Order: sequence, then C-alpha cells, then structure tokens
Amino acid sequence: MPEFAVLVDGYRRFRKHEYVQQKARFDQLANEGQAPPIMIISCCDSRVDPATIFDTVPGQVFALRNVANLVPPYETGGGLHGVSAAIEFGVLGLGVKHIVILGHAQCGGIKAALGGGDLGVPGRSFVDDWVDIIRDARDEVVACSHADPQRVLELEAIRVSLKNLRSFPFIAELEQAGELKLHGAFFGIADGDLHVLNEANDQFDSTE
Repeated sequence: MPEFAVLVDGYRRFRKHEYVQQKARFDQLANEGQAPPIMIISCCDSRVDPATIFDTVPGQVFALRNVANLVPPYETGGGLHGVSAAIEFGVLGLGVKHIVILGHAQCGGIKAALGGGDLGVPGRSFVDDWVDIIRDARDEVVACSHADPQRVLELEAIRVSLKNLRSFPFIAELEQAGELKLHGAFFGIADGDLHVLNEANDQFDSTE
C-alpha cells in the first residue's frame, strides 16, 4: 500500500525539519504537559484540518473531530460517550478557555442528514444514528424549501452544537462566570473563507 509509505515519508520530513525547528516547544510539552487554551470541535472530513486552517503550533489546540462536527446534548444514560468525554476532559481536565465549533461547506455528514448519504448499509447505519442529533433542525430546513438546504443545515448544525454544549452543566456554569467562551465558525473549502457566528444577531460574519 503506497499510501501508507507516503505518510511515513511525511513523518521523516517532519522529523528532519519542523520537529527540529520546534524542538524547544516539544521538550516543554513533554516535560510540563499540555495546557491548550482552545478546544476545536470539527468535522473529520479530510479537507478540513483545523491545525492547517488556523495555522496552529503543537500544544495550542485540543482537537476533537467527528462526523459533521456535532455535539450531542448532555445526558448520562447508557452508551459510549466519546464526544462528551473529550469535552469533559478539555474543559475540566485541561481548563480550555474557548470552545470552537468549526463547520464547513460540502459536509458529507450534513448530506447524510438530508437523506443523500447512503453508504449501502442495511437498515440504519452508525452515521444515520449520529446525525439524528440534528433531526429537528433538518426537518425545519426541509420544510422551509430553501434554495440551498445543504448550506442552511451546515450552518444550523453549528448552532445546534453550541446549544447542546450549553446543556452540559459545567459548561453553562463556566460560561456564565465568564471563564469559558463558545464560538461558532464555518469554513468554505472552495473559497477558503472563514465566517464566525455573531450570536448577537445570529449571523455568520466573514473574517476577511
């Protein structure tokens, strides 16, 4: 499989150049541990790497990636709560000061939520169950017959994830105390534009 060999070659370039250039920072992170001020929850889409988009350095961002950058509502019932565990660790374990929900254009998870992501799995799939998080938002978008329902739902999913973040008691408490700030952002793959949600008017403003 030549694809994996390409990864190993990339590692060798990193080890020879970037790692050497940032050796002092890696030494500090190894000795003192991590204390990233920002957590980014983004999609696992290969075209939307938050470290690349925000040009970050090691130790700057605690990253969580999943299908369609979704956050489930707070609940303590049965099941495996990987996203909730990462949020809990980022906020309570690492003490991040900001959480960014980073959505993006042409999202396959959003397409699946709209009914266009058939993976050939008999019955309901893991993806189907996961994107049910935005079922109500999807139903509203579909009912309104938007010209571009994909884009509308991509943006609405960010709002839903922010709302769900605030259902976590420790997040609501820290945000109210001014110790934690939540942000929504949207990246356009084709144009490279980043838009940030202004919650005062519920609009996504360009950063350009």
